[in-house]
Parts: sequence; structure tokens; C-alpha cells
Amino acid sequence: MTAISRFRLKQAAWLAAIVSLGSILPASTNAANSINELTPSEKKEGWSLLFDGQSTDAWRGFGKEDFPQQGWVVEDGWLKHLNDAGGGDIITKRQFADFELKFEWRAAKGANSGVKYFIKEDRGKIGHEYQLLDDASSHSGRPEGQTAAFYDVFPSKGIDLKPAGQVNSSRILVQGDHVEHWLNGEKVLAYTLGSPKTLQAVKDSKFDDVAGFGTKDKGHILLQDHGDAVWFRNIKIRAQEAP
Repeated sequence: MTAISRFRLKQAAWLAAIVSLGSILPASTNAANSINELTPSEKKEGWSLLFDGQSTDAWRGFGKEDFPQQGWVVEDGWLKHLNDAGGGDIITKRQFADFELKFEWRAAKGANSGVKYFIKEDRGKIGHEYQLLDDASSHSGRPEGQTAAFYDVFPSKGIDLKPAGQVNSSRILVQGDHVEHWLNGEKVLAYTLGSPKTLQAVKDSKFDDVAGFGTKDKGHILLQDHGDAVWFRNIKIRAQEAP
């Protein structure tokens, strides 16, 4: 065997070892590569990023043309609202009717925040809110106020919420009149827009006097400034953009 042949055999063995090592790497190592990125399958399925870990171009301040100059920062791949720093709520520049939204988040101890949808600026910051909360420290005691609830309207059930500071994953699905809230891989709430049950729950809530609340709508998605520290990443949407 020539020296060149021996070298090529050693090179092939080395490459095989690298491939083998890659196949046994822990899942968390491979998953880390997809933070704030779309996987190949997500691209095929029509998902798009609302935050890529660096740019805030998809967002602007509520009632404003630009992104806030204070309160919100990009930090270590997270879109973060700073504690007691102002800045106000932020909304997507685009509006949506039917959509599937996925995001990861974590909250400081005692923090309160939310992700709202069907936001229309001409009626204020009122929308259907997926509640985000450190339930252990901030929960009001009302089931309609706990994490993943349709705030003040419907409670979430069977939630498995990770403690303050740890990462939770959430999903909101709006398909026709059907809406679902998910938390950490489990469906914890489903309701029907415009149904007698939903309209009665709205009537019993603080939104009773909001015209059209609880029915099918379109609008922006909003991340809430409730004054507390909260982090968002992997914000992805598959949607039919509203006209």
C-alpha cells in the first residue's frame, strides 16, 4: 500500500468518526442551532420569522411608526422588555386574520405580561390576550388570569408552567372561528369566536362594552409592556396576512 493510500484510509476513518460523533450529540446541542431560525420543514410549510435574534424590523411601537428607543432591547438572542423601563407595547407591522403563532418566553419573578392578537389601533390596546405570568408570585387567584388563559374571558386548564426564569414555549392558533392556546406542547384552551358561550363569557368580563369583542377579527399581534422584565425569542408565524 502506498503512502497516499494509507493517508486516504486514515482520512476516511477520521471523517467517519466525526459523523458518528455528530449522530450521538445531545438533542439540546442540535436544537441550539435552530434558535431564532426556521428549520427546512418550517420553510416548506410557510412559516416566517417575526424576530431573528437581532433585528426588530417586524415590530413598531403601538400608535407609532418606529420601534421604541427605550424599554425594549435585543439581548443574547432575546427580545427583552426591561423592568420599569417604559417603552410601551409593541405590535407587528403586519396584520393577520388566520394564523399560527409560536414563541418561547420567560418571565422574571413576579412578572406579568401578555401576547395579544386582533389588535386594532383605533380601539386602543384591546385584544384577545394570551396571558403570560409568573403564576407562583403574581397570579390573582382567578382562573381567567393565569398563564395561557384568554385573559379575563376563559381559563386555561391543565397547564404545566415552568418557574420564573425558565423557558416556556407557547402557541396560538386561529383558524376560521376556532382558536387554541397551547403551553409547553399541551393544548390548554380552545374556544369558538362568536359562539353563544364566548359572547356570554365576554359579557361577564371587563370587555363587555367593546364592540365586536369575541368575534372573528383581524389585526396586529402585540407584546405587552406591563412594566416587568420579560423575554421573547423564536417568534414564528404561519399566516394568511389580512388585507
